[in-house]
Amino acid sequence: MAGITFKNVVKTYDNGVTVIPDLNLEIRDKEFVVLVGPSGCGKSTTLRMIAGLEGISEGELYIGDQKMNAIAPKDRDIAMVFQNYALYPHMTVYKNMAFALTLKKEPKEEIDRKVREAAQILGLTEYLERKPKALSGGQRQRVALGRAMVRNPAVFLLDEPLSNLDAKLRTEMRSQISKLHKQLGTTFVYVTHDQTEAMTMGDRICVMKDGIIQQFDTPQILYHKPCNLFVAGFIGSPQMNFIDAVVEKTDAGYAIAFADTKVPCDREELAPYVGKEVVLGIRPEHLLGGEENCTGPNTLTAEVDLDEMMGSETFLYFNYAGAKMIAKVPPSIVAPTGSMVTLAVDPEKIHVFDKESGDVIIN
Repeated sequence: MAGITFKNVVKTYDNGVTVIPDLNLEIRDKEFVVLVGPSGCGKSTTLRMIAGLEGISEGELYIGDQKMNAIAPKDRDIAMVFQNYALYPHMTVYKNMAFALTLKKEPKEEIDRKVREAAQILGLTEYLERKPKALSGGQRQRVALGRAMVRNPAVFLLDEPLSNLDAKLRTEMRSQISKLHKQLGTTFVYVTHDQTEAMTMGDRICVMKDGIIQQFDTPQILYHKPCNLFVAGFIGSPQMNFIDAVVEKTDAGYAIAFADTKVPCDREELAPYVGKEVVLGIRPEHLLGGEENCTGPNTLTAEVDLDEMMGSETFLYFNYAGAKMIAKVPPSIVAPTGSMVTLAVDPEKIHVFDKESGDVIIN
């Protein structure tokens, strides 16, 4: 078993700065967990504590049933893949991949079998005699993965491994790493600041801010049911629109009102907020165009500041009710820059947040 458990873990540096105030996190055996958040949120520090590259100030860290606080990195049965590949430039691909096994003095036949198996899975067989300088960025990253694979570790740790690659290679490598996880059946912990990587790769995603876990759940739940404004704004591309609004009581229940727009919402959770300001969250894809949608009080009309044709969809940028907004609409809706566009808020897909705490009220 290679689950990972943090129990009340604190990380404070020698200068007195606490980057992880109280971390409680349980990663299941064979799970692919992504740690995501802005720079400085503590995600890489968390990964490095698992690896043993950072000490723990307080609390307990377990891998499986074994407490790891005082265990040296080399004895933790983990393998780490870094952002900068960390390959030996004077060694061939074969020797880079075999290096850790050679240090352990494994039999040559066993080393050869493991290296060639990993090379076959990663599509590196024809490059085994090349040196890293003769490889592309994507190939180098695969070598780094292969070097970790041959050790057959209980846990894979990946620290922003794709950030040095171009967009096309990142997409290819995302699918390769996900496929590799399924083939190996090993626990993967992956750090990134890219929420697209997180959404497409993780079984569960841990969203962090200032060393504190904001929400830890599946990509679907994070997207559809964010627990607060931070998670709602971080997950989703383009990010969620946020508008200051007021809750009103109506004959049909309640409504969220902003400028000339009223979005009906018959949810009793809104009762304590009648007459108060809240924050309304609307994802760009839930602003609907077309005459068939724009018939009720939940519509808004604004001037398009910029239209971006993305192929299968168009992004419309505009200002409304003092907020900068983005709508993601089908290309059949033609609204060039400078034109007026009418859109409807999908009342079934809104999110409402407490303005003071940022916590979700409904979603």
